[in-house]
Amino acid sequence: MTLDLLATTPLADAPLTDLWDWAWQRHTNELSWYVRPLFLVPLAWAAWRRSGWGVALTVVGLLTSMAWFPAPAVPDPQVLSFVEFEMDFLTGDWTVGKALTAALAPLAMAAFCAALWRRSLAWGLVLLNAMALGKIAWATVSDDGGIAVVVPALVGLAIGDAALLGARAWVRTRAARTATPVA
Repeated sequence: MTLDLLATTPLADAPLTDLWDWAWQRHTNELSWYVRPLFLVPLAWAAWRRSGWGVALTVVGLLTSMAWFPAPAVPDPQVLSFVEFEMDFLTGDWTVGKALTAALAPLAMAAFCAALWRRSLAWGLVLLNAMALGKIAWATVSDDGGIAVVVPALVGLAIGDAALLGARAWVRTRAARTATPVA
């Protein structure tokens, strides 16, 4: 069973196709690849603070950040190869298995937010690392172009881990201060 999503969406209309092409050209700017994982830090903060608006705004920023930077004059061939892999994945025929695979990223982000909403930094760290490693594993399936994803994913993972571990230390220090009686 295949589902052709493009046949049921207005992607065939010229203005939307132009917007699609414009965004994907900018997606080849590697700076956006380094910025996107950094959104997991404010996402974690918003979830920890239990701010639905903060989570929503961060997700919007994350989803649109691929088009924030200008298209490079000469894109890296590995980046182009991976972007073609992503486009083929998104615009090709959809099967149930493909839909389940595509659902993993939003489900993992929802679980990440839920863990932090429930004040579990440990589960937040587990999920953050699983998301980064999953992204790397999925990207490296794309022949040789996926290797371009590895460094941005690892940099984002290092920053996210440092932020969550720093938050853990801050929470523990704060709890120790409030639990210690002042003499």
